[in-house]
Amino acid sequence: MAYRICMVCLGNICRSPMAAAVLRHKVAEAGLADEVIVESAGTGGWHVGDGADRRARAALVARGYDDTHSARKFVREFFEDYDLVIAMDHENVKNLRAIAPDRESRDEVRLLRSFDPNAPDGAEVEDPYYGGDDGFVEVLDQVERACDGLVAELRAELAPRE
Repeated sequence: MAYRICMVCLGNICRSPMAAAVLRHKVAEAGLADEVIVESAGTGGWHVGDGADRRARAALVARGYDDTHSARKFVREFFEDYDLVIAMDHENVKNLRAIAPDRESRDEVRLLRSFDPNAPDGAEVEDPYYGGDDGFVEVLDQVERACDGLVAELRAELAPRE
């Protein structure tokens, strides 16, 4: 059975689709595509059905990532579907833990930048929505570093046990 991860931000049109695209790409490069499923969602439902923000798509495409996306809202029942829920910032961690059905589900929620060994404790992926294109490039830089660390953890966790 595949290990399932959901990347979560507020509206599911900027940070979480970028993080999902990057992680899917890095998981495939690591030879784990058959073992890891990566999806995304938002804690808010304003953009359900929309594609990613045009600036997020441009940043992804410029670095060779897939920009295919359809926004959706994270609902309580999703906790049953995922092994790991990764939030972009503390507000989303709080919102996710508030709807979690139990302690185990609350413990599945982690900050994305916690996987970047060079990021300060509690570092967030800031929302670039109200800024310019540069903010999306910065988000992509942060996401790539964190996803490298996450893939290293996945390799260790999913390695065949002897």
